[in-house]
Amino acid sequence: MANVTIAVNTSSSDVEYDGSGATWDNILVGTDYLVFSAGSTTVDDGHSIPSESDYIAAGILLTGSEVVVARYFLADIGVNTLKEIFLMGNTTGRYVMAFSFSAATATEPVLELWDDSDLDSVTSTSLGAGTPSNSWWRGITTTAAAPSADWAGSYLAGSTEGNYLNLNNGSGALSVADILYCNLKVVIPSFITTGTSATPVFAVKYASN
Repeated sequence: MANVTIAVNTSSSDVEYDGSGATWDNILVGTDYLVFSAGSTTVDDGHSIPSESDYIAAGILLTGSEVVVARYFLADIGVNTLKEIFLMGNTTGRYVMAFSFSAATATEPVLELWDDSDLDSVTSTSLGAGTPSNSWWRGITTTAAAPSADWAGSYLAGSTEGNYLNLNNGSGALSVADILYCNLKVVIPSFITTGTSATPVFAVKYASN
């Protein structure tokens, strides 16, 4: 049976998960979470986990134009520390988010985003309010190669074709234990004019042998 470990690269070195020279932090599923923010003196790399009011104060400023969010963090609850994911976003970073599988799989692993842990709706504003092509979340599989500058990626919301990531680049199930990669970014559409919370659930789906 294949188990998966999910990790993010919290260094500025674009180095693979099992390589040297980068800092990879394993995500404790159900406890740790990802943050996108404009950043501030409290919402910053190496600081203690901010309060809700700190997050709100460091929120993204809506301008009436499309906003490409620049800063992303891992809230590492176990050590009460916010860690910046420097390569995540509109970058050419390849080794940003890793999915390490302990054995072969029966299907290709996919990454999906949903409203909550029921994994049955995408009605929240950040996931397009029921229209996946309006999702703020974009993703690109980087298992085979790094993305180009200003990559377009896929709008992530639910399980409709084109709105999730095939983490093995469409090459199918894993025949052996392997590590797959992706990059993510948040692009807030110009028609969003009022603030909202954005707390989607990330789901990695695959079948085991």
